[in-house]
Amino acid sequence: MPQSSPDRCVMKNTLRDIEELPDLGITLSDGTRLSTRVWRPVDAAAHPVPVILEYLPYRKRDGTCARDALTHPYFAARGYACLRVDMRGNGDSYGLMEDEYTQQELDDAVEVINWAAAQPWCTGTVGMMGISWGGFNGLQVAAMAPDALKAVITLCSTVDRFADDIHYKGGCLLNENLGWGATMWSYSSGAPDPALREDWREMWLDRLENEPFLPATWLRHQTRDAYWKHGSVIERYDTIKAKVLAVGGWGDAYKNAVPQLVDALPGAKGIIGPWVHKYPHFAVPEPRIGFLQEALRWWDRWLKGIQTGVEDDADLRAYVMDGVRPATWYTDRPGHWVGQNAGSLYTGGDHSVYHMGDGILLATETDTHTYICSPADTGADGGEYCAIWLGPELPGDQRRDDALSACWTSAPLESDTVILGAPKVCLTCLSDQPQCQIAVRLNHVHPDGASTRITYGVLNLSHRSSAADPQPMPVGDVQEVEVMLDHAGYTVPAGHRIRVSVSTAYWPLIWPAPQVVQLTITKGSLALPHPSQSTGNPTFAPPDAAEPWKTESLRPENHIRRHEIDQVTGVTSLIILDDFGKVRDLDHGLISGSVAREQWNIHPDDPLSARGECHWTSELERGDIHLRTVTRCAMWSDEKSFYLTASIAAYEGDERIYNRELSDEIPRGKI
Repeated sequence: MPQSSPDRCVMKNTLRDIEELPDLGITLSDGTRLSTRVWRPVDAAAHPVPVILEYLPYRKRDGTCARDALTHPYFAARGYACLRVDMRGNGDSYGLMEDEYTQQELDDAVEVINWAAAQPWCTGTVGMMGISWGGFNGLQVAAMAPDALKAVITLCSTVDRFADDIHYKGGCLLNENLGWGATMWSYSSGAPDPALREDWREMWLDRLENEPFLPATWLRHQTRDAYWKHGSVIERYDTIKAKVLAVGGWGDAYKNAVPQLVDALPGAKGIIGPWVHKYPHFAVPEPRIGFLQEALRWWDRWLKGIQTGVEDDADLRAYVMDGVRPATWYTDRPGHWVGQNAGSLYTGGDHSVYHMGDGILLATETDTHTYICSPADTGADGGEYCAIWLGPELPGDQRRDDALSACWTSAPLESDTVILGAPKVCLTCLSDQPQCQIAVRLNHVHPDGASTRITYGVLNLSHRSSAADPQPMPVGDVQEVEVMLDHAGYTVPAGHRIRVSVSTAYWPLIWPAPQVVQLTITKGSLALPHPSQSTGNPTFAPPDAAEPWKTESLRPENHIRRHEIDQVTGVTSLIILDDFGKVRDLDHGLISGSVAREQWNIHPDDPLSARGECHWTSELERGDIHLRTVTRCAMWSDEKSFYLTASIAAYEGDERIYNRELSDEIPRGKI
């Protein structure tokens, strides 16, 4: 029976009474106090326990409470001390944050680990766990190899900050660079809880004055330079000594790191399910798994030395989704789990190859003569870059985007075709402009013509040979390019077809090239990866968790996604409204809420008409103290430069107590 089966997940830990410390201070060597929320057994001083650290900028007092409540008390009751630390300059911690994943951030984490390991209630062993930012810095800290750090569980993270994060993909500028930067512009400028800090107003004003507008920083690094190599653990796998469990989801933007880590790190294990950017014990689409039980097996083995059988698990446990009709949201995805061994999980083992003829995919090598000149708004049905459970975020029916792309479609498949790994598309092509981008989609075409996106990849053709030293396309000269699509686990049923769709635009996912481009493709192929010999069909215990966060809803959540076409101007717009609601914490009474708005405009005939705008309002209330921040930003471009504007205003009651505006012009490189 597979080691991950429910009966192998029975824990030997005896449940212990726990205590919660809402604001334990950890003072760093430079005098900066970090605020830490702690869950630990009440008898930890007499019977020390390992520490599990989650280290984030996302405000433990009002930001990550929902997931923290489900997770950390669960581990604490089973013999761990869980530390949820607000990073320097965020939440209830002092200091200022300069950027994501700075050396300061990582050095602070090492100090926290060493401090925790030295506490009398700790056994001296520490693990790090986190999703997204916390998954990133867990790996980055592991690469620094502090002695006490013995294990890491990283979820929805990356090993390469330039190739596979929210800034650039395939050398193309992601619009998420502005969107996520706007989020942090609002998030990190929020005040600490006045109940915890007498000097909360001074801390708040200091943050407002010094909070960087990070999209401008990130946009100044348009190639894979030293800035991006820092924090990219692909540069230094050999320094990671902690045992790594990597977890991802097919509905998430970060799925490629799991097979990369499993292939690269001795003893690493991976799990990829159907989920979006969430912990698997409460993620969608279902099936969810008993992630906390799996994590506990990992912690017990590497932090307590208990033989839990994790070494015998398949290196990668992957969920292969059944082919389904396209939809922008799924509550569940039918499919099955398979086990795979490391060695070629990322590069792929068994492949079948299709060749691109004139509109068709063939088993035999052939030429094609295909011209592509996609409207600038091609990609409207691509969904959001990183789905995080806010409604219709997934790619919808691809037929409209297919109509604006060059397509090659197979004959009906004679048998079910299982895809597991990263498909690869090779093209021989020439461009009429030096700057050109392509988006390549692998679609499942149903008998009635409906088109479901299986996976995709994008490439700035200037980056075809090097992301560190990009070179413009030689106009009119034939070039060979290779596009690696994101990893996927998917079954296309017999009688259905597969399609490769190629476009020269993919808006609003990526910022457009500066000119309208005509691309000519003369040859192409698709390599489809298939599962190697299975190591079994893993099973998991059902989801378990601690008690949910107790709140009173003062304003319900509401999420809107809307496409509009101005019939007068021809401009197309994606309009996003995310009202995250407003809640009162029933334990300590803090009231918090936020609303985010985005609009992305472009004219189909003019890539230089692209414009993005983001607007955030965040609220914090404690008794008669009513605080609010309002942030705005916008970006547009011409052939030579990007242009950015941003503003931040802070209110105490109805009085505006702070306002700052900035603008920036950044030279446009080869993007």
